[in-house]
Amino acid sequence: MHIGFMIADWETIDASKNSTILIIRECLKRGHKVSILYPENLTVRNNIPYGLLKIIEPMEKVPDSIIQFHKKAVFRKKLMPLHSLDSFMIRKDPPIDPIIYNFLDSIKNECVIINDIDGIRKANNKLYTTTFNDPDNSFLPITYVSKNKDFIRQMIEEMPGDKVILKPLVGSGGHGVIVLEKNAQSNINSILDFYIHGSGESNYIIIQEYIEGAENGDIRVLMLNGKFLGAYKRKPPEGDIRANIQVGGTAHKYQMSDSQMAVCRKIGPRLAGDGLFFVGVDMIGDKILEVNVLNPGGISNINKLNRVKLHTKVVDFIEEKVHEKHEKRAELEYLLKRLRDLKQTEF
Repeated sequence: MHIGFMIADWETIDASKNSTILIIRECLKRGHKVSILYPENLTVRNNIPYGLLKIIEPMEKVPDSIIQFHKKAVFRKKLMPLHSLDSFMIRKDPPIDPIIYNFLDSIKNECVIINDIDGIRKANNKLYTTTFNDPDNSFLPITYVSKNKDFIRQMIEEMPGDKVILKPLVGSGGHGVIVLEKNAQSNINSILDFYIHGSGESNYIIIQEYIEGAENGDIRVLMLNGKFLGAYKRKPPEGDIRANIQVGGTAHKYQMSDSQMAVCRKIGPRLAGDGLFFVGVDMIGDKILEVNVLNPGGISNINKLNRVKLHTKVVDFIEEKVHEKHEKRAELEYLLKRLRDLKQTEF
């Protein structure tokens, strides 16, 4: 089985905290061929999408230490058609150039892509939670999205509590997330101007209800094929509201409550139905803040805190999906052959 991964630069990855490196190593341990692909190495030759793949050379013994594995990996480059891959996993932080999805459209019926390209198109920004249909805010916080400053100011006034969360519509790793004090009227105008027009273009922003307890951190929940996989608590660094590990948050063991598990069961069928098989869901209490579909992390932390190996379950799932696709293809080819044989016997 040949499994490809779209990732950030291999050399800059911190292997001790990276979920993707764990998944890649597990694939190699099982004897699969593994390649990595950088977005800039996509191309088209005579109408066929290709990638300049960096194929990891087989190892006599795959190191048990993830850091040693990362250091010792040796690559050879080869330009190959993308349809030669059995599975492809997108593991790169947003934003991602949407043209990449057009490259992958041509192989989505032949190759198991995780997550599904059409699913990513639906969910690659923070608007996706609107599809969960929660008008009573039983598991979604009150949220407004707009680029109209007057409307946003009005919604800030109407939001319950003394403060609100402001963040960009597109982003990851907690970048741009701030707490607005509603009584700081003199600052709100300039902050909104910066977030909406600061890049020189008109950008959508999110105003979200401040959930009590947010200052103590959030819960990163990993979902696999619409089912709960694992979770841990992220606590923010001193003086920061953001609990993301990338900005200095710390990882702590966590036991999900019955009500939180009920929320996971509620959204699971939607995620799986949209082809969003490996997903990170950020929660505070019973409320979902965000759904991360491109490069959710957390496997390393959950593994260490709970002495589990969640990456093996991810690779199990990839293998199952590839086998399922191969079986369907073989069945289709058999039916087509039978149809051709029947037509021939008619004459």
